[in-house]
Amino acid sequence: MTLSRLVFRSMRKNLKQYYLYFFALIFSVTLCFSFTTLQYNPSVIEALERSGTASTGFKAASYILYVIITLFVLYASQLFMKRRSKEIGLYQLIGMTKGLVVRLIALENIVLFVLAVCLGMVVGFFSSRLFAMILMKMLEIDMVIHLSFSKEALNQSVLIFAILLVVIILQLAWMVRRVSLLSLFSATKQADERVKRFSIFQSIMGLLGIILIAFGYYLSTILFDVKSSFLNNLFLNMIIILASTMLGTFLFFRYSVSLIMNMVRAKKKGHLKVSDVLAVTPIMHRMKGNSKSLTLITLLTGLAVGIMSLSYISYYSSGTNARQASPYDYILLNNHGTEFMDQLEQAGIEYEKDTYSISSVMLNIKDLVSEHIGEIAIFDGETETTVVSLSDLHKIEPDVELEDGEALLTSYVNVLAEIMPLEAGKEITVKAGETEIPLYIKEIREDFLLSEQVAYGSPILVVTDEMFEEIQSNNVETTKFTSQIGINLTDKKDKDQAEKIYKPYERVIVNEETGASFPLLSYEELRKRNITGLGLTIFVTAFLGLAFLLTTGSILYFKQMAEAEDERESYKILRKIGFSTSDILKGIYAKQAFNFGVPLAIGLLHSYFAVKSGWWLFGTELVAPLVITMTLYIIMYGVFAVLSIQYYKKVVRESL
Repeated sequence: MTLSRLVFRSMRKNLKQYYLYFFALIFSVTLCFSFTTLQYNPSVIEALERSGTASTGFKAASYILYVIITLFVLYASQLFMKRRSKEIGLYQLIGMTKGLVVRLIALENIVLFVLAVCLGMVVGFFSSRLFAMILMKMLEIDMVIHLSFSKEALNQSVLIFAILLVVIILQLAWMVRRVSLLSLFSATKQADERVKRFSIFQSIMGLLGIILIAFGYYLSTILFDVKSSFLNNLFLNMIIILASTMLGTFLFFRYSVSLIMNMVRAKKKGHLKVSDVLAVTPIMHRMKGNSKSLTLITLLTGLAVGIMSLSYISYYSSGTNARQASPYDYILLNNHGTEFMDQLEQAGIEYEKDTYSISSVMLNIKDLVSEHIGEIAIFDGETETTVVSLSDLHKIEPDVELEDGEALLTSYVNVLAEIMPLEAGKEITVKAGETEIPLYIKEIREDFLLSEQVAYGSPILVVTDEMFEEIQSNNVETTKFTSQIGINLTDKKDKDQAEKIYKPYERVIVNEETGASFPLLSYEELRKRNITGLGLTIFVTAFLGLAFLLTTGSILYFKQMAEAEDERESYKILRKIGFSTSDILKGIYAKQAFNFGVPLAIGLLHSYFAVKSGWWLFGTELVAPLVITMTLYIIMYGVFAVLSIQYYKKVVRESL
């Protein structure tokens, strides 16, 4: 029999084992080729250039994607070869040399890779248009995307998988030549690490794992809280949190799970049902033995969910951030561009307007922070602070009241507000020109009424009308901005026409002599710029998150399939002594819920505390983006859990 005939006969007999490995290869090629094709698609490049979005994120994401795919394919190959270890041992027993065995398996891998790469590229080519349409939707660009075949994408994908094929063949040759014949017959029984009898030391380490994770979570909640910070060193605190969480996760899977299961088993006092035998005992030993891979899966899940959540928070908050920068649809300063309103009226566009008088005082923010924070406050000294009257605030908040000598601060909800929160109920002194004015800060609010160009990101001081007139009369130097007109369109359908009318008036001249000016963009323009800047980021991170999700879920699924095959004989024994399929499946359900649920739950907890510690650095909305991202992960993991249960059902039914 020729080697080629032997290869195809071997592949035909191993079809049940090959299909999973073949799927993993096709999936990897599809991800790789669709992303690289998207990167070189002329329509996408044109759209990104038109919107001013840098495409460098594609290149960086490509390298990360290559690493994910490489690790995934290498793991799938290793698991597949472990399942075929008995077959490789039998080849050697019947007289085949190790070199011939290597050639046989290498040829099988070459055939698989060629077929998978061809099919994966076809699927990836057509799916790239779908991903391109999703990207255009995120960037809010109305453009027809055409399919375009890229030689660069083809060359990159072929190169990556050719290198992978060489590495897999070398890995195979090393396994066949270096591993003993006896170990090949027991390879499927080996976990990541040999499991020993549970001891007191392991109990202590199990408790330590839980404590380390809880400690890392606690530190993350006070990471930016200067009053409660563990150490006054942000970078060192982050290193401690990372190390504590990673080590705690490993110890949790290595010892804590076994500790919990031992406690459950001890509570039953030896009265174990078949569901306990099929759930508690396998969980104790499987998780303990596979702690390294489960730790990696959990950390990757937490990392992927965290990055996706932060990116989505930025994207989701685009509108809110734009509204904070421009509280009105259009803003005119110092009566500049009042012709804009005339043109709106001529075009028949209805609008509402609010006019604000603006002044300023010198205020020391440090006077409004707690004593502990004040020692390390960023602002130490007087800064110019914008002032408006209470009657102007009443245009958006009519219920606010102030007594003589009282004031309030508003529009203080940016990043600085999280790091250095202000406290109401304090007496401060402000300067208007050379005059010092005592004020009592009654309240800290979150209203937005002035453009960020006026407030400079600092809080706005609101005083009574009488106090505002006194401040204006005492200001010797002319305030840079003396008035603001805020304009909101009555009908948002007029937005496109109003944007064209506003375009000539969006640049405000600060100094007539020097011609110094700055752009005062409309709310819609600011929102679009935020969307454009963040659309590519959320798309790239979502794509990588999808790759992380599918690879980690697939790895867990592969593991469960391998465990089901290992436990096939146990199911035969249980069926022979009278246990029904439903009795056996009860334990399997509990086991799968634990195997998929625990890594997912801990990964989601990791991501939640990581995101919660500094989400405000990325946007203004937390709950919705986080819930949406986590829900998607839970659904996808649920799909993998259902698939593994279906495979277990098949094994149980075939066991008798």
